[in-house]
Amino acid sequence: MTVYFIGAGPGAPDLITLRGQRLIERCPVCLYAGSLVPAEIVAAAPANAVVRDTAPMHLDEIVAEMAAAYERGEDVARVHSGDPSIYGAVAEQMRRLDALNIPYEVVPGVPAFAGAAARLATELTLPEISQTIILTRTSGKASPMPESERLEVLGQSRATLAIHLSVRNLAYVEEALTPHYGADCPVVVVYRATWPDEEIIVTTLAEMRARVREEKLTRTALIFVGHVFGETHFRDSRLYASDFAHVLRNAGKKKLRAQPEPSR
Repeated sequence: MTVYFIGAGPGAPDLITLRGQRLIERCPVCLYAGSLVPAEIVAAAPANAVVRDTAPMHLDEIVAEMAAAYERGEDVARVHSGDPSIYGAVAEQMRRLDALNIPYEVVPGVPAFAGAAARLATELTLPEISQTIILTRTSGKASPMPESERLEVLGQSRATLAIHLSVRNLAYVEEALTPHYGADCPVVVVYRATWPDEEIIVTTLAEMRARVREEKLTRTALIFVGHVFGETHFRDSRLYASDFAHVLRNAGKKKLRAQPEPSR
């Protein structure tokens, strides 16, 4: 028996991995985060499976379901949104399973920031503009942020920021980041990325609060901040340059092969 922590992806049902989908299709127990996991994904569970939405359950209740499945010798599909490694609240579940000697595995999923970037058709790293992506959040009811990871500190990097779980803290986001990025820095707020009711707001640090207020967004939104958004005047990467040689493409040899043979 194994508990499988499965990343369901950002929202679109067809963005779950094949491995995750096949596990859901065969596991006799399916526990899923109903507020964030599409119903179509768990609908693939076996007809006689135990399927429970864990949104109204607390940790003890969730682990009790896993322990009961362990006693029956039944595999469990524990389905989380996005990728389990990012704000998934899976670490405490694993700790409980370790104490009970219940085996588990993790199946990765498409994280929300990657799904949102795909919908924007945007590369989050551009040469000489930003080569770093910081995934972060702001303090909330569930947990505070370490002092060393506050936006005032992270903003000094001027990296591309993907700020989760913070749409209610936009005043703080603006105040903390404006000194580092500038009031006109591009901001993209993506509500429920890849879901049918997805909404995208393209704005700036100075205007984002007003725009989000207009759209009445209060949850499930990812905030991108960075100068890569909308930027078209960036230098091409050297990766595909014709004169750039690497282990799989030697520029010198290619030039030599391209030269005509000398006349005899």
